Amino acid sequence: MQNYVLPLVDISRLDSDSVEDRMSVARDLDRACVQTGFLYIEGSQFDRALFRRLVERAKTYFALDDATKMRSYIGLSENHSGYVPVGEEQFGVGTYDLKEAYDVNYDCAIAEERRPLVGPNLWPDMPGFREDVLAYYHHIKRIGDQLFRAFALALGLDENHFDAHLRHPPSQLRLIHYPYDANAQDRPGIGAHTDYECFTLLFATAPGLQVVDKNGEWVDVPLIEDTMIMNISDMMEIMSNGRYVATKHRVRKVKEERYSFPLFFSCDYDHVIAPIAPNEAPRYEPLKSGEHLYNQTAQTFAYLKHRIAQGELVLNNAVPLDSFGLQEAGVRA
Repeated sequence: MQNYVLPLVDISRLDSDSVEDRMSVARDLDRACVQTGFLYIEGSQFDRALFRRLVERAKTYFALDDATKMRSYIGLSENHSGYVPVGEEQFGVGTYDLKEAYDVNYDCAIAEERRPLVGPNLWPDMPGFREDVLAYYHHIKRIGDQLFRAFALALGLDENHFDAHLRHPPSQLRLIHYPYDANAQDRPGIGAHTDYECFTLLFATAPGLQVVDKNGEWVDVPLIEDTMIMNISDMMEIMSNGRYVATKHRVRKVKEERYSFPLFFSCDYDHVIAPIAPNEAPRYEPLKSGEHLYNQTAQTFAYLKHRIAQGELVLNNAVPLDSFGLQEAGVRA
């Protein structure tokens, strides 16, 4: 298995007061997203102390016994937040990766803004956990907001085009733990997928990530110190009218313990996602941002699948999980 040579974009100048500085980053971002849909980003914005604190909080939390962690089980929450035990998340029938997670959504206290993925988070009874996790969430969200403005520039739009659609987005942070597994074989994991939202920013502590290249082959993505990994997701593929393509990825089974912290950036729940290329015929049908996100989530989590099977939950306009992005060799799009 060969490593994938991803482009690297320095986003430091997104903090600049100069429009030309920000436009220069937008051009670099556009070039990288057209080329691969996966890239590394580095920047003076990164608060590495927050990164380290998040890792320590995750290590402490996931070391708890299962009964304690299940007190914050995601199925008990109002907004799909909380502890995700091993086997809860399934991208296929009866198949799952050896991982556990803690999911944090936009923590919204405004009753009229609540939606299935927007509301009060479920938090564990652990001093400092909520504070450090939210500090990291808002830090990376600020960087994501800068990137939304860079995408607007890259797509020939007003720089603030997305601002009105980012008031209460169901953007989710996941704290994911892949336990040490002495019996793990160096082979693919189960969960091959594209991300559902606009784009993802990922910080991880160990290798294992693989993506599909433009030849349809699975390739390894090595970690580079002081960078985050960024990837295009379903909704940005639609909004760019296919200029950027969501890239299917998975985590390879490795023996070492691994922590992974993706933050998935979306637009507001009620925002309609549609192609915004002004001089091109639309190649995608519009979809509702939150509806698509919730539909895809409900097709992968056991507690939501159970509600569907019991008739308690009905999905509207759901599309298959593999509806976007490049496909691996031998698989039809």
